[in-house]
Amino acid sequence: MNRNRRWLTAATESLGLAVQALRAWTPRQIFVAATATIAVGVVIGIATVLIPNTLFTREIPPVWWNYPVWVVTSAMTGILIATYIRPPSSAATGDLQGADVDATAPAPSSREREERRTGRFAITGGMLAWFAVGCPVCNKIALLALGYTGALAWFAPLQPFLAAGALIFSAVAMVWRLRGQIACPAPVAKQAVSV
Repeated sequence: MNRNRRWLTAATESLGLAVQALRAWTPRQIFVAATATIAVGVVIGIATVLIPNTLFTREIPPVWWNYPVWVVTSAMTGILIATYIRPPSSAATGDLQGADVDATAPAPSSREREERRTGRFAITGGMLAWFAVGCPVCNKIALLALGYTGALAWFAPLQPFLAAGALIFSAVAMVWRLRGQIACPAPVAKQAVSV
């Protein structure tokens, strides 16, 4: 029970920091987020034929939930991409204001691990979204692994779960990146053990 309460408190704090980071964004970051959202949406939409086009075909028509998953995942990915745009004020100062920053900043290895973890979550969310909203029998991987009938019988019913996973992974990656713009986790000091 106590562990659940701590997790809920940490999640609420992370969401609050993410909202705070979004409110502090510059017009440049907002522009990059909007542009990236549109670009990701167009790429996924054209390739999965959620945007009708002559380049690709879709044998199975999209289902109702494909569109919201496509739009929300594109928006979260656009926001995530925009988190890599440094605001002009921090670019000029180099994010180093003095010794206080060095004392509380995580070690480079910790920061690198956080970056890799966020990147992995983002890539996983994007790939899951791609497979979730795509045509089940147009997906060459599913078609080769399961065949036409298997793709319809096994892969198509899994697509809503892939969509849920895509939304969760994308949301977590986005919140982690936004949270990091406001508050970076400090490394835990290791206590000396006396023998």
